[in-house]
Amino acid sequence: MDTPKEKTGWSDQELEASVDAYLKMLSLEQSNQTFKKADENRLLREGPLSKRSASSVEYRMQNISAVMEQMGLNHIVGYVSAKNVGTGIGNRIRKILAEKDIEAFRKETTRTSQHFTYRLLEAQTPQFDDAPEGILNPNQTSSATIRYSRARRITDWVLKQSQGFCEGCNQAAPFLCADGLPYLEIHHVKHLAQKGSDRPSNAVALCPNCHRRCHHSTDKDQFTLSLYGKVTRLIPE
Repeated sequence: MDTPKEKTGWSDQELEASVDAYLKMLSLEQSNQTFKKADENRLLREGPLSKRSASSVEYRMQNISAVMEQMGLNHIVGYVSAKNVGTGIGNRIRKILAEKDIEAFRKETTRTSQHFTYRLLEAQTPQFDDAPEGILNPNQTSSATIRYSRARRITDWVLKQSQGFCEGCNQAAPFLCADGLPYLEIHHVKHLAQKGSDRPSNAVALCPNCHRRCHHSTDKDQFTLSLYGKVTRLIPE
């Protein structure tokens, strides 16, 4: 039975615990491993979400699905997006997701830049007068990911130091969140996957374009090196 619980606002810790559990399930789903949503729901309520009911945890997971869709990320099939997610909650979830290793969940992330260039060149060559038929029911692809713990205080400090400007291109953040804070993403110059540290000396606040440039552009190595000259607190690792 779903007993009534507190109806107070969700704390950052509760939201982050929900996001972590969501990404764990999504990773299992994409690697074709089985899991039970009900079990994960129960574990959350026995731990960090002890003040929440089963239905409120379920609804929060649907909120996360909605934000994942908005960010161009795949979401758990079993959690239908709750489109009426509040702006405040949505922005807080988006901020937490931006601190996680979510690239493996991004739609069409498996294309290499070389393959992408080939497809663009192919598309520029007129071969058909009519639009291609496409695929009615695309097959689902799967991938596994490794996530790294990050210190919230480091993220908050680096974002504060940026004063709302991307530390890669020096342009203002592309938009403001509902709470009035500029939207920037934290990037570890030496990637965590490369055993980089989660310290201010290895973290920068970037706009989404510069963040993607660090990971996917043809000049990503040169651009990454340029960050050391732009941000004095950075120390090569």
